[in-house]
Amino acid sequence: MHTRVAVTKKRVLSITTAALLLAGTVLAPFAAAHAADKTTVKVGIMSGEDEDVWREVIRQAAAKGLTVKTVVFNDYNQPNEALQNGDVDANAFQHQPFLNNQIKVNHYDIVRVGDTAVWPIGLYSKKVKSAAGLKKGAVIGVPNDPSNEARGLVLLEQQGVIKLRPGAGIAATTADITDNPRQVQIKELDSGIIGRSVPDLDAAVVNTDWALKSGLTRQDRIAQEPVKDNPYNNFIAVKKEHVDAPWVKTLVAAYQNDAVKHVFDRVYKGTGLTAW
Repeated sequence: MHTRVAVTKKRVLSITTAALLLAGTVLAPFAAAHAADKTTVKVGIMSGEDEDVWREVIRQAAAKGLTVKTVVFNDYNQPNEALQNGDVDANAFQHQPFLNNQIKVNHYDIVRVGDTAVWPIGLYSKKVKSAAGLKKGAVIGVPNDPSNEARGLVLLEQQGVIKLRPGAGIAATTADITDNPRQVQIKELDSGIIGRSVPDLDAAVVNTDWALKSGLTRQDRIAQEPVKDNPYNNFIAVKKEHVDAPWVKTLVAAYQNDAVKHVFDRVYKGTGLTAW
């Protein structure tokens, strides 16, 4: 009697467990798909002119059934950390060399899903009208994050100010300078303050968005990197696990359209170019 009851209980438990496992197997993909197909997403962007551009992106996304909420940052290192931690669902502020370095250092699981624009980095000065006018011993500021420092050094090489080790390219550092005929001093500064430091330097390489925020103008820009085949296109990024989610395609489409391009061109006044 007791033996039969025990067996019956075991069978009931086995059947129940199997049913739960089966349900889990069936429901897990459904739950994952449901979670991936968001109707509201948070996107990390940088403060400033990009906020105006994203107001139009928000309107375009709403027309496609996607609610976009922007989270504004003032530090380049914050948006990827926020994306990795799940505080935002996407971000739009960086180029591939910058992301590559962040992945190398922080092991982020972040990928590129749609290009936005390119801002050719420039050499700015309040003291000379061209790179050729830089005198011996001139102090030149460059961004201190690895990808943009390399970008700045390559621009200085293109302008004949320095020479870099062959092949240094987008990974160049000051250690790769092989020739410095004018004995210029390279001063590494945070991207957020380098634009405001231009009056105190002979020249400085400044990202376009920070140049605008610092009040620098085209008249202050004495050189600029080429636009054609530029490896520094900015893009929308998401975590790798979300790359095929429907909302990602909707978000990219909400950016890559004529209405956003019109606002972008008005806001950036030719200093940046849409790149899709």
